[in-house]
Amino acid sequence: MTYTENIRLAMHSIKSNRLRTMLTALIIAIGLTALVGILTTLDAVKKSMTDAFSSMGANSFTIRNRSGGIRIGGPGQRAKPFASIRYEQALQFKDSLNTPATVSVSVRASQGATVKYNSVKTNPNINVQAIDENGLQAQGLDLTLGRNLSKSEITTGSNNCIIGNELSTTLFKKESPLDKVITVGNTRLKVIGVLAAKGSSMGNNSDRTVFVPLLKGKQINTNADPSYTITVIVPDNSMIDNIIGESTAEFRNIRKLKIKQENNFEITKSDAVAQTLFENLSFIAIGGVAIGAITLIGASIGLMNIMLVSVTERTREIGVRKAIGANPATIRKQFLIEAVVICLMGGALGILLGIGLGNAISLLMGGSFIVPWLFIIGGFALCVLVGVVSGYYPAKKASKLDPVEALRYE
Repeated sequence: MTYTENIRLAMHSIKSNRLRTMLTALIIAIGLTALVGILTTLDAVKKSMTDAFSSMGANSFTIRNRSGGIRIGGPGQRAKPFASIRYEQALQFKDSLNTPATVSVSVRASQGATVKYNSVKTNPNINVQAIDENGLQAQGLDLTLGRNLSKSEITTGSNNCIIGNELSTTLFKKESPLDKVITVGNTRLKVIGVLAAKGSSMGNNSDRTVFVPLLKGKQINTNADPSYTITVIVPDNSMIDNIIGESTAEFRNIRKLKIKQENNFEITKSDAVAQTLFENLSFIAIGGVAIGAITLIGASIGLMNIMLVSVTERTREIGVRKAIGANPATIRKQFLIEAVVICLMGGALGILLGIGLGNAISLLMGGSFIVPWLFIIGGFALCVLVGVVSGYYPAKKASKLDPVEALRYE
């Protein structure tokens, strides 16, 4: 008997027991939905994070007074803060670092500010960030209108500013924002540039941010003890370790640390942050695989039970087929194919739901739509494996039935 005939017989048997088949396929679908959904979401999140860090530039590192404190699933320890990096220390480092790197200094001047233009006012969720002339480059931001802040504007603390794309749309609608005066808190600023839309990444949203000159940020800062962030952009990745070493030595001198004292600042490479996040996300992936595996084990047990019931119900049919010449291998193939077909039906539904669920979560998080071909192929392969494992014992039992006893059944 050909495989086509076996598949036809399997489909006939499935149609005869639709409710039982659909419930079994649904259990398998739920297991694969959990597995594929979680893995698809993680892939989409990784892609989004990789794009975000790539746009910031992998050849860079930051100097802060505390670590990023990124921990998922690990010990609940808070990042240890050191003494704030002061304005004068940051500028001294920028002037004294003698390497081919580009240094940028920035600080958050205000969080939750309200911005107003004429009668239009934003919600109190606007960040004000003070940057130098290299600040946009350090954060991977591009201008869509106007110009960057000049070096003289940075040092004199002019009342010029650059605004995010969403902020521009909210305040000015279809009107050009260039050379318009906005009110940020109690400060009046003139708009000289608008950023291209970028979206939110790593808790920062440049689309809802006002960028002001570094000195102006120092003057309007709402924090009594602000700590400045230093970003060093390296021209070639092969130089990054050497420049980190020189930067460490230089900043230790600026912070007046003795030889035996440990660093009271943190240096973090941009790609190291991404790698830390990827490593922590693996815990979620393991959890997703465990959930999917447990559900699939339950589904395989259910499928085996269904197939055993099917063998019992079709004992007379098996006897007739053996009496007219069907050998044990043919009977075994029929029941194995039937189990695999049920698994593939549930698997197809589960994979579609998993991809849809994973991408829906990804899009809600600001990520992109992806088609995880590896998970699709792996999911169908897993379905075949579950079908063979679950169907083997019932198929073997059916193939060993004595035709005379089977014909006398019932």
